[in-house]
Amino acid sequence: MPSRPIHQVIADRAFVNVSAFTSVREVTRLMQAQHCSAALITEHGVLTGIFTERDATFRVIAAGRDADTTMVGEVMTDNPMTLAEDKPFGHALHLMYENGIRHVAVVDAARRPVGVVSARDALLLDALDFGAELVRREEITVIL
Repeated sequence: MPSRPIHQVIADRAFVNVSAFTSVREVTRLMQAQHCSAALITEHGVLTGIFTERDATFRVIAAGRDADTTMVGEVMTDNPMTLAEDKPFGHALHLMYENGIRHVAVVDAARRPVGVVSARDALLLDALDFGAELVRREEITVIL
């Protein structure tokens, strides 16, 4: 699992990509519709920031800001950590652990976003491995 390239982990997965001048309400609605926990913020197609569920909670709701009038560029994390899509997934996990973050933007050589890898991806891969192990054990039980 940790050696899989990130592009395999995020393959064919939609992600939210918006301008810094998009309202927080609109961004969170897009995140909800896409089942995403983070949105990538771009200017002229180049990544400039990331906005997560935690940002919505702490920087908007807890701060008493209006989600309709607050632009995502005001509350996003500027210049987020990024990875190339050919890096191993384990590298993303290491970056998240070392920096206390849950999302890493995946970009191409021109810093154009191609997706987001999250800590949840590690859980999903572990769940798949666990499911396969359960099937294997059941097959062994049937044989015995």
